Amino acid sequence: MRRIPVCGPEGPIRASAEPDGPRAAVRAVLFDFSGTLFQIGTYADRIRAALSRPVDETTMDRLLSGLEAGLLDPDVVAAQRARDVSSTAHRHAFTTWYASVPELAPVADALYAQLMSPEHWVPYADAESTVCQLAAEGLALGVVSDVGWDLRATFAHHGLDRFFSSWVHSYEHRTEKPDPVLFRHACRELDAEPATTLMVGDHPAKDGGAAGAGLRSYVLPAGAAPGSNRGLDAVLRLVGLNPP
Repeated sequence: MRRIPVCGPEGPIRASAEPDGPRAAVRAVLFDFSGTLFQIGTYADRIRAALSRPVDETTMDRLLSGLEAGLLDPDVVAAQRARDVSSTAHRHAFTTWYASVPELAPVADALYAQLMSPEHWVPYADAESTVCQLAAEGLALGVVSDVGWDLRATFAHHGLDRFFSSWVHSYEHRTEKPDPVLFRHACRELDAEPATTLMVGDHPAKDGGAAGAGLRSYVLPAGAAPGSNRGLDAVLRLVGLNPP
């Protein structure tokens, strides 16, 4: 395995002993889940489903504003720390946030259950075509996600599980990205060197942090709507393939 150099403020402390030459081709690609390949339905739709009654736009705006404000609530902020290291911590973090809005407190568990329900998740429009082309070209694919439940059922529900050979869920390893443990475990499962593996995600610190484990990384811009084109054709170009 290629040694990652120790860096000082200006760069590597030791000069690399490796000969100059072309960089090795990417042999494996790891994907984040939420915000990268999938996005859950809108909060407005989820709230209406949980409440099981019509909600007018004025009321919905108030509820959504309450969720926004709740992100700054000290109890909510505290609940987010180490949120993804266990299924218990994950549930607590999300239900605490939902319940910070009094009208949503009675349905906090129902809103959390939606997270684990495959039908509530929507693949981005270019997710299937991207992973299909990568797999067809012989690249090994894996999922590395900070999450509190097993994602395979969601991928299977949308017919995407067949493309992946490694599933690394943070809660099963009791740590979170960018801990190198998660990225290196995925590389071992795919029999891929970190230097020939690309991590794709939407969080600069967590997914971009794969570089600290010796991988390459590509961070997508945030804010894509459910079901939209995510811009995953960039991943194909990064591994030397032509988008369809």
